[in-house]
Amino acid sequence: MDINYVPTICPYCSCGCGMYLVIRDGMIIGQEPWKEHPVNEGANCPKGKNAYQYIYSEDRLKMPLVRKNGAFQEVSWGEALDLIVTQLREATPEDFGFIASCRNSNEDAYVMQKFTRVVMGTNSVEYCGRLCHSPAAAALIPAMGSGAMQTSQPEIELADCIFVAGVNLQETFPLIARRVSRAKAKGAKVIYTDPRNTATARYLADIHLQLKSGTDAALINAMMSIILAEGLENKDFIASRAAGFDELRNFLSKVDLKQAEEITGVPLEKMREAAITYAKAERGCILYDQGISQHYVGTDNVRDHANLALLCGHAGKPGSGINSMRGQINGEGSGDMGCLCVFYPGFKRVGEETAKFFEEAWGVANLPTKPGLTYIDMLYKCPYLYIVGGDPMMAVPDVNNVKKALEKANFLVVQDIFPTEIAKLAHVVLPAATWVEREATHTWIDRRVQKVNRVVEPPGETKPDWWIICQLAEKMGYKDKFDFASAGEIFEEIRSCVPQYKGITYDRLENKVGGIHWPCPSEDHPGTPTMFLQKFNTPDGLGHFQVVEFKPPAEVPDDQYPYVLTTGRSIFHYHTGAMTRRTPRLVDEVPRGFVQVNPEDASKEGVKDRDTVVLETRRGSIEAEARITDEVRPGLLFIPIHFPDSCANALTISALDPSAKCAETKVCAVKIEVKR
Repeated sequence: MDINYVPTICPYCSCGCGMYLVIRDGMIIGQEPWKEHPVNEGANCPKGKNAYQYIYSEDRLKMPLVRKNGAFQEVSWGEALDLIVTQLREATPEDFGFIASCRNSNEDAYVMQKFTRVVMGTNSVEYCGRLCHSPAAAALIPAMGSGAMQTSQPEIELADCIFVAGVNLQETFPLIARRVSRAKAKGAKVIYTDPRNTATARYLADIHLQLKSGTDAALINAMMSIILAEGLENKDFIASRAAGFDELRNFLSKVDLKQAEEITGVPLEKMREAAITYAKAERGCILYDQGISQHYVGTDNVRDHANLALLCGHAGKPGSGINSMRGQINGEGSGDMGCLCVFYPGFKRVGEETAKFFEEAWGVANLPTKPGLTYIDMLYKCPYLYIVGGDPMMAVPDVNNVKKALEKANFLVVQDIFPTEIAKLAHVVLPAATWVEREATHTWIDRRVQKVNRVVEPPGETKPDWWIICQLAEKMGYKDKFDFASAGEIFEEIRSCVPQYKGITYDRLENKVGGIHWPCPSEDHPGTPTMFLQKFNTPDGLGHFQVVEFKPPAEVPDDQYPYVLTTGRSIFHYHTGAMTRRTPRLVDEVPRGFVQVNPEDASKEGVKDRDTVVLETRRGSIEAEARITDEVRPGLLFIPIHFPDSCANALTISALDPSAKCAETKVCAVKIEVKR
């Protein structure tokens, strides 16, 4: 009875931590540390330590399902694919939408966007990055030329000031929190902005700016105003590497600091301490996440943090920059592969010139040249939808109205590993292989491309996502354009179309523990851990300041809904929870949804700890278990996003960022009462 130890990469967040899976008789029976892996050096978070159990869940999808007479029935692949083809032939390019996922591999995502554009004739292809990190591209491409993370994870330890903006590192990225802790041990100062007094505030932060939800731009503008008043801006950097400074300076000269203090709830002296600490640092590193991006002003928030980095010269060197923290295994790669309605692969913007490039690369004609529909628009406007690896019924705001729209869809295909909430509404459900049941690459948080090998056989009739899409393309008459025999063949086409990946090969990845950072322009290039060392990737090579005026949240408390609701993640669960809620050890830690309530508010509303309470907004209501804690300030309630029985997005508002179309899931008005 042989036991093998097989190296792989964690399937959860986008850090890309290594681990060994313990294999016996073709089954995973445990896991062990991979101490040589440069990302995590043998350590794993609670999710990473329990990364495989979910694949053996009893409700794993193993056969294609077709809805017949109101109930799902198992069918063959041939029958399921033939039905899909028949239905999709009825769809016009305006009718069809494809929603991919951050859990898809690079190869999956590439094939999905190619299918949407070549076979269905539309740019209406999106992935869940639209719901959280689309403001990165909208803000940072004009500012610096790329929305990707600018430094590498190990280089975070080189910073002497780390500004953690709207991301609870201790719970969402514990291994990056360890990097920050190491930097602190060397003398670095940590500034943290978050409305909650989280574990990150308690254990990592030297300065916690506990601002009111949705007031980030007012805070950053005040900090920059202080920096200018103190003469601490990096004059040499601004003169040589930035543009638009005079306009920003004129705007900031009018900032009322007392008003900023009132808007944010942060004492002026704390703002001043943070501003001076960041400005005086030699290497300042901004790490940000959904706390600043999931707002209808998310793009503005990211723009303003980019302004702060440019103002102090904290970009273009290791351990610096403004760095978007992507939450899922392929959050970066799915965007790189073109699963956005305004970008083809390689972040080539939709248009005639880009279409011509890919027409030549793919040997096709008449590719779409106009932007498609965004993620949320597709849910309401596309009667034919294909959804892979994600669950809009958990992930998007105002899900009650989304459900009503999807119930009217002509045809909905869901491709996943479990019968998710969205799968319950589907006409066809297709079973997909998990991360260790197929060969593929992913691109992690710091542009780190790593390869994951197939280590166990997929159960039943489950198939890799790319294989399923290629089969559909063949049946729709495009076999020659999707004639891939392996993920490796797909990756070779990716290399030819995406300049950032040109020098990365499967052979190189097999022999490089920790992967290779893009951009990697040639096979003898080592990769690029730090971006913008010499110049930014803008047309003129300069960083561009962008004036940002503070705007209040789209919905604020009133007499009827007197509290602010915000949402987030738990260390023991992962996004919509489909995987972690099927992992017994993680469920034992946090088995159900809950709401954090400040003791002062609990007393006012007659709520006791562990009471079942009803939370209601203008969109809907849910029940949750109350947890009385001073982690939230008076007037603020917090709900984790992982539990369908207490679905936070039944409450959230669908106010969209006009630039990025990202929804404001971090602020809405709510009321709370004990369940009677």
